[in-house]
Amino acid sequence: MKDISSSRMRAVDRNCAHLGLLPLQLMENAGAALARSIREKLKSGLVLFVAGRGNNGGDAFVAARHLSGFPDYDVRVLLLGNAKAIRTEEARHNFSLLQFCKVLSLEIKDSAELSACSWFLEADFLVDAIFGTGIKGKVREPEAEAIDLINKSGTFGKPILSVDLPSGLGSEGGSFEKAVRADFTLSFHRLKTGLIGEKAKEFTGCLEVVRIGICAAAETFVGPGDLQALYSRREESHKGASGKILVLGGGPYSGAPALAALAALRTGADLVTAAVPESVSDTVAAFSPNLIVRKLSSDTLCSEDLPFLKELLGNHDVLVLGMGLGKAQKSLDAVRKLLPFARKVVLDAEALAALSPAFLKKLAKSSELILTPHAGEFERLLGAFALPSEPEPRLKVVREFSEKNGVVTLLKGKFDIISDGKETLFNDTGNAGMTVGGTGDVLAGITGALFARNPAFLAASCAAYINGAAGDLAFKEFGYGLLATDVLDKIPAILKAANGI
Repeated sequence: MKDISSSRMRAVDRNCAHLGLLPLQLMENAGAALARSIREKLKSGLVLFVAGRGNNGGDAFVAARHLSGFPDYDVRVLLLGNAKAIRTEEARHNFSLLQFCKVLSLEIKDSAELSACSWFLEADFLVDAIFGTGIKGKVREPEAEAIDLINKSGTFGKPILSVDLPSGLGSEGGSFEKAVRADFTLSFHRLKTGLIGEKAKEFTGCLEVVRIGICAAAETFVGPGDLQALYSRREESHKGASGKILVLGGGPYSGAPALAALAALRTGADLVTAAVPESVSDTVAAFSPNLIVRKLSSDTLCSEDLPFLKELLGNHDVLVLGMGLGKAQKSLDAVRKLLPFARKVVLDAEALAALSPAFLKKLAKSSELILTPHAGEFERLLGAFALPSEPEPRLKVVREFSEKNGVVTLLKGKFDIISDGKETLFNDTGNAGMTVGGTGDVLAGITGALFARNPAFLAASCAAYINGAAGDLAFKEFGYGLLATDVLDKIPAILKAANGI
């Protein structure tokens, strides 16, 4: 079974909530599964839950309630901290229910109070629900003492079950100071990344994975949870810290690079420079005073501009290339000469015509690339291969292309498909009104802004979602009369909603 990182699991949980499967339901499912697992391992006796103040503890509270309904069990809960400090509404709700059940609970104020508690000696079975995947940094008191006491109980032959991950173990498989040595580890939905590896085997005991009713679409489609994994601006940030984007395009078309540049700004990039041919530079500058516009030497991109563009690349984090560029041979030649000097690139529209299979593979060895083709452009990249119309076979082609060429592909369509060859997602935001010209340019700009401070696959996935969701907001207001600029204006609302602002 493929493992899942704690950050990805948080995104999936949030996506479930967006689909209508509430966190309270998932906690109930997890706690019920935990209670069943305990009953399989212990037919009767005193079960002690040692719980933290996060959702891992919440799962334990549910399990304690379920278990208390069976007369053969004495159920007790040690909460490490004050009930008022429980971090989530769902966990607080389930802790409050324990007062109506046959469950003894005790709030632990400090390590001394914990050490004096006789329940560890009296217990027949211990459940570790302190951290799960929620640990960050060094283990503090009283949690550190709780881990020691649980492990000490284990030396007396008392079985220990850890919930999702032995507390203290690095959730992503990194180094750790101390951890619970469990006899059993019950992981919800999928095996967590921190459970993989030789070092982890010393602490996990017998591993078991249980399904808790996660919606398949929460994992296969991009959702608001994925957006929460994006880089967030810090209060101490300085100008440029949130990304400097160079948009290169225009010539036959002037609106395309302007839309891409403005989209990058609306998505949160600090500085955006639009490098466009002299013939359209005034038009692009007229779109907004927020744009920095740099003039190229002629009516189209050409090799004479390379020294100037190489200098610009050195001062920017991401190159967004191709919108409105045209397919003049001298422009495509200039694209091929420029690309090896760029570290991070979003390739869109006409710039995709400059790519040959051999050139693309070579380029991907030195640059991080996101390609944003529509179906026709992607078929050209594939050669004579016809793109399947059905979603799953289509996804397979995109994944194999991305893996073969070492790129991230964002294939635009009714369902966008995003893949880096290892991970693949669908995106279903967007509507038929977005067939209007310019929405693809907006997508390229969003992608570039996110790519400045995020991994390529995450940036492309979230860009597809944001662009489509902004288009859906615009459609509610303008219907089939929506314009690309309307989509542009809705980007901040999508970002604010995802961050709970």
